[in-house]
Amino acid sequence: MDDKKVYIEIPEFTGENVPIDIAAKIMRKDRTYISQGLINGRLPFGRAFKKDNSTQYDYYISPKLFWEFTGYIYRGKEGLE
Repeated sequence: MDDKKVYIEIPEFTGENVPIDIAAKIMRKDRTYISQGLINGRLPFGRAFKKDNSTQYDYYISPKLFWEFTGYIYRGKEGLE
């Protein structure tokens, strides 16, 4: 039996929200796919919160969970060109 251990370096994350447009582009899906996936709890990297007395939602996509799911490292707005 081989007792080799594999270590990976985990990138540093700011906790800044990954915008839905970026998530959709990386996953090659449209905004609706991402937003509905978050609303229905089918995408494991974020949450949707319905605003009180409204039909609108706020979304949070965790940069760390998104990286774990897609391999993409979101560096924040400064990292976008």
